Amino acid sequence: MKLLSRSEEFTLLAVRYLGEEAYGVAIRNQLRRMTAQSWAFGAVFVTLNRLEKKKMLGSKLSDPAPRRGGKSRRIYSLTPDGAEELARIKRVQQAAWKRVPVTERPS
Repeated sequence: MKLLSRSEEFTLLAVRYLGEEAYGVAIRNQLRRMTAQSWAFGAVFVTLNRLEKKKMLGSKLSDPAPRRGGKSRRIYSLTPDGAEELARIKRVQQAAWKRVPVTERPS
């Protein structure tokens, strides 16, 4: 069983959360909100490309923005494989955490 990296997992979660608004800048902002960490644009786009190659994400270009010189955005969406992988990761993590003994905090 090959697990996704943490950045891949969080990126899939961000895309799922954002739905039809899942484009680069929005994904980066969502990752920042979810993790309270800074995410470089390059790292986000490398991860998005890697997930597309793994068939976990699909993408399409949106229509250009209605203002003059408006650009298209690449909108990402989970594929069935990506959704299945997120569900599998959740199951694996929940099972792993159930096996961790409950201990008191060290003083």
